[in-house]
Amino acid sequence: MSLLKAGVGKEQVLTETRAVVGLNDVSLTVPGGAMYMIMGLSGSGKSTLARCINRLNEPTAGKILLDGRDIVPLKPAELLEIRRRRISMVFQHFALLPNKTVVENAEFGLKMRGVPLQQRRKRAEEILSIVGLGKWCKHYPHELSGGMRQRVGLARALATDADLLIMDEAFSALDPLIRSEMQDELLRLQRTLNKTIVFITHDFQEAVKLGTRIAIMKDGAVVREGTPQAIVADPGNDYVSAFTREVDRSRVFEASAVMQPCEAIGKSGEIQIVRQATGKIKRIGFALDSSGRVVGLLDEVAFSKLDAGSACEGLMSREFVKVRENTKLIDAVRMNGPQQPMAVVDADDRFVGLLQAEHILAFIASSPSTVASAHGVPNV
Repeated sequence: MSLLKAGVGKEQVLTETRAVVGLNDVSLTVPGGAMYMIMGLSGSGKSTLARCINRLNEPTAGKILLDGRDIVPLKPAELLEIRRRRISMVFQHFALLPNKTVVENAEFGLKMRGVPLQQRRKRAEEILSIVGLGKWCKHYPHELSGGMRQRVGLARALATDADLLIMDEAFSALDPLIRSEMQDELLRLQRTLNKTIVFITHDFQEAVKLGTRIAIMKDGAVVREGTPQAIVADPGNDYVSAFTREVDRSRVFEASAVMQPCEAIGKSGEIQIVRQATGKIKRIGFALDSSGRVVGLLDEVAFSKLDAGSACEGLMSREFVKVRENTKLIDAVRMNGPQQPMAVVDADDRFVGLLQAEHILAFIASSPSTVASAHGVPNV
């Protein structure tokens, strides 16, 4: 510890003391309800960090705060209660009990908590139905596919209704197609249950698909942390850039990242007219009501007639596409059937910008931001 505090690196610590630095000065905050991804290559410290959170690995120094309470000083009985009620874990290789049925596996955490049989059985059956295994309660793990066994492991963790769910490489042992299905299933469950999830992975595509925030680790330290959009747009160093290079930007970035601004150019009766602020060779825009909500689309012909004094109501098209500002670009393209401009709106349905297919294609084809020149691994 004294060497680390003096700024000595991991390799020198190993040479001088034969001690392996698993984590070095890691400081992260996981917001409630977030799907927080921790990723990195093998040996980067991501699983060590996950196991420190529930103290399967004991930290040499530092604090682990659960809703502000430091759980590092807890005695074994107190820690056991935390694990039973507040933190659940899903493992890479399922860790099911082979001699127990599906429902018995799903209720196991509740059994350890001392919940009566009838109560825990009802809860386990409810969760198994949610994950699509309601008809498999009386079967045994060996009768299930890999994806189904992983669903049982997920159901067992969810059945305890713990505040924090830790998933350590939970899907990495699955075939690619089943893995994608499990990712979709987890996203569906998260929309319903809104759990706080710490998800460990070495797959950046998985991280950007599932995560609300991502922490990228190397040599026991966090080298980049942020939203998927922020990390892909600005990797910050070569190590992170290597992960982001092959990412499908249309599945990471949202409409707000690409939309074009519009300027208000006047009113026609009660209708406010806004027009694209850039690329004015071809004029396009929208008509807004008094609350800023889109009521019509205006094309080049409509603007010409407006210039000649015609009323807006008879010129605007009522057939237009609206997308939320947090809509992924790939979904926006799918919604834009007639290839017309899309109106981007906020959560209150108010107009915030204009989006065109050509903007999306240009953005996806553009090269990522220039990687920062610093190649060292900063402490966080």
